[in-house]
Amino acid sequence: MAYDRFIAICRPLHDGTIMGSRACVKMAAAAWGTGFLSALLHTANTFSIPLCQGNTVDQCFCEIPQILKLSCSDAYLREVGLLVVSGSLAFGCFILIVVSYMQIFTAVLRIPSEQGRHKAFSMCLPHLAVVSLFVSTATFAYLKPPSISSPALDLVVAVLYLVVPPAVNPLIYSMRNKELQEALRKLIQEVLLQQQ
Repeated sequence: MAYDRFIAICRPLHDGTIMGSRACVKMAAAAWGTGFLSALLHTANTFSIPLCQGNTVDQCFCEIPQILKLSCSDAYLREVGLLVVSGSLAFGCFILIVVSYMQIFTAVLRIPSEQGRHKAFSMCLPHLAVVSLFVSTATFAYLKPPSISSPALDLVVAVLYLVVPPAVNPLIYSMRNKELQEALRKLIQEVLLQQQ
């Protein structure tokens, strides 16, 4: 998404040639490939850990930190290795996003018209907000000290990074549709009229 926004704002005349179907397939394959590699490593690690405290996880999401709590072996080195691999993948993506947005904001601030800057920022800021929410809550979930861990906090953090970003994304991007904005405005007006 960051690269797509970068091309749309910084290279608008080349958008069709740069973001062709071949580029989209390559980017999707890279995203799916790194996600699959990360999931495969974590799954293999999880299935190789002996569980001695039962197999009941204390929350509705079966996440790695919750499974490690059930382990009776010292999986510290194995988990550190996986965190380094996953962290490297995530950090690489994060750097690409930061570099893309730095170039985007530099280009947007050079746009002479207020309306043009507003349109560019309204296209980028929702994506940046969702990515920031995901990255910050996922980082907190996996790197928080065990001393502040509680089932309620773990559940809230898991919902914030597993459920909210995918649920909010379609809403954010569909709100750019004028017909949907008008329908939402009418719905809010009707609800307010019924309450009076």
